[in-house]
Amino acid sequence: MTALLQPTPDGFLRAGTPHLVISGAIHYFRVHPDQWRDRLRRLVAMGCNTVETYVAWNVHQLAPDVVDFAGIADLGRFLDIAGEEGLDAIVRPGPYICAEWENGGFPGWILADRNLRLRNRNAPYLQLVDAWFDQLIPVIAERQACRGGNVVMVQVENEYGSFGDDTAYLAHLRDGLIARGIEELLVTSDGPARMWLTGGTVDGALGTVNFGSRALEVLAMAQEELPAQPQMCMEFWNGWFDHWGEEHHARTGDDAAGELADMLGHGMSVNFYMAHGGTNFGLRAGANHDGALQPTTTSYDYDAPIAENGELTEKFRAFRAVIAQHVELPALEDHLARLGLDAVPARLPAAELPIEKTVSLRDTERFVRSVEVHPTPPSFEDMGLERGLLRLSRDLEIAAGERDGRTEISPLKLYDLHDRAWVYVDGLYVGATGVVGNEQRETDPATIELSGFADRLLPEGGRRTVRVEILVENLGRVNFGPRLGERKGILGGVWQTIRFLNDWEADAWPLEDMGDELAELLAQGPAVDEHAADAAEDAAESGTSTVLDDALPVLAGSSFEADGPVDTFLDVSGAGHGVAYVNGFCVGRYWNIGPQQTLYVPAPLVRAGRNEVLLLDLEKRPTRLALAEEHVFGRTDG
Repeated sequence: MTALLQPTPDGFLRAGTPHLVISGAIHYFRVHPDQWRDRLRRLVAMGCNTVETYVAWNVHQLAPDVVDFAGIADLGRFLDIAGEEGLDAIVRPGPYICAEWENGGFPGWILADRNLRLRNRNAPYLQLVDAWFDQLIPVIAERQACRGGNVVMVQVENEYGSFGDDTAYLAHLRDGLIARGIEELLVTSDGPARMWLTGGTVDGALGTVNFGSRALEVLAMAQEELPAQPQMCMEFWNGWFDHWGEEHHARTGDDAAGELADMLGHGMSVNFYMAHGGTNFGLRAGANHDGALQPTTTSYDYDAPIAENGELTEKFRAFRAVIAQHVELPALEDHLARLGLDAVPARLPAAELPIEKTVSLRDTERFVRSVEVHPTPPSFEDMGLERGLLRLSRDLEIAAGERDGRTEISPLKLYDLHDRAWVYVDGLYVGATGVVGNEQRETDPATIELSGFADRLLPEGGRRTVRVEILVENLGRVNFGPRLGERKGILGGVWQTIRFLNDWEADAWPLEDMGDELAELLAQGPAVDEHAADAAEDAAESGTSTVLDDALPVLAGSSFEADGPVDTFLDVSGAGHGVAYVNGFCVGRYWNIGPQQTLYVPAPLVRAGRNEVLLLDLEKRPTRLALAEEHVFGRTDG
């Protein structure tokens, strides 16, 4: 069959008619499925004729023998709804997607093979990809335009020129798509210069480029490097994402609209990255690495024209005005009325939420239960743990030493820690170490000093056996660059004084799936003394010991009332660092280092009546919770 989109030296033909692709990226896995149609209609309202989405392998294949295409993983339904709304579709199945998504879309479990090398033609990797594509590609193929669907373009790999130049690997993926029934136009996408295009393009797939500025310069380059074909910007970076600890990114609509006008005015097709960014629900945000790990925030608003909650921004209006010069569009108010949309979706009013109960998680069974002993600290991948926390426990003899008249205890040194560890000794919280936002600092070994706790751990001096417990946190696997495929855990081991410490109990905490369990622990556990932390601080001021809040980590519960499903934002600026749940659903990570101080809670998660809010906080007892009417950005850690 003939592909619906045909490339010519003068541009695309769609069913024989000259055609500008005006597409917007909406990732189905970053939007609650009950809101897919709403967000797609907002894309239509902006003037787009196409939607683009990546496919995140790790959303669908949670374990080697588990493949899921239901709920938020129902790619077919997302594409079908897009077709019903009159949108063509571009699908980018990877297997690598970048996207600031955990591990670039690769499942963590494939990294249990420590010899596996990603994104090249080695046989063990290709076997995994081929088995996944056998499941995935039929879902896409049956929805192609040539079969009565709306998929008009499928991408081979993703920005491969920024990673490798294994042309045999790209050819394998291209041929695999064709063999599994892809007949529509194949494309690649890469950075805006020859050095990227020489590694990422492959015969039989139309090359496209990704950029956010200097459109006319890029167009001239593309016409030289990719001659006699339609030119397309597959990722028009009209905003940007945030890392924890950074300032919030924003870009004016007029600036980005000027670049858009240059592209469309010169016949260059475009895909807005992002048109609607959405949310990194749960713990699925990825990370970059530039001298240090840079974990990405839960919000993926991206300063996109359609905001995280669906609100139509000034950038939306600026883009629509440019598009209207090339596509006939009705007046915006009429268009929204026809589509049944409000420019600003309804939301709950701002309100303070009382913290109803706080429980020390270390007083619950989950923290103390006996589990399997491992000779060395296992990685997350060894444990089959995609994301969350890994609890490591063992007994250890500590001894007092003297130096300059001061009692000392040898520190714990965590080698090759990925990413952050919270350490407790005999019931005392003795500190956290490792990654803090995107700070550039040496963390190998990540060290926990114990001498400041000598008065409490060894009040009589000498030596004794204590219980050491370590919570290791995965802040997001790297999604771009040479550190792709990063494993998580204390990969080098725990060292004290003269040797490594062996024989660790290891308990996996898949936090995204633990909402109901944590709620039960909160309900059953004894409330902590709300004055204990203040008393400990007062005692520390008059003594020589370091005193932290020994109740940590804590579970804090609250609630709010609603008349029915409606959006809200959970203000966690009075909390420290942890994970939030609403009605058992893990809405995401929070961290008071900013810039994100609120979590978007989509309407389908809110129910009529009482709505339960739960925080698992590793860093401090939350002092305040609230509902907000919009995102709040900044930092509250002083």
